[in-house]
Amino acid sequence: MSASDPSARAEAPEPTAGNTVPEQRPAPPAAPDPGWPGWLERRRERIRAEIERNRRGGHTVPTWVLALILVAFVAAWAAVVWLA
Repeated sequence: MSASDPSARAEAPEPTAGNTVPEQRPAPPAAPDPGWPGWLERRRERIRAEIERNRRGGHTVPTWVLALILVAFVAAWAAVVWLA
């Protein structure tokens, strides 16, 4: 076959230790899922609502009480480990 022959195909080199042929992967989808924008907007709205609830406060247990309970648990655990 000559170089001007249209039926001539270029052959890929044989794979060797340093020369491997890459795997064929399917092409990504052309367009994103049409439900994507709605899902993203609902998620953003849930996050906004949670942030607003947290800013309003109204927590049933004050933060300092939770911190005190945590310190008590850690101190009790350390005492058990140290005294055992």
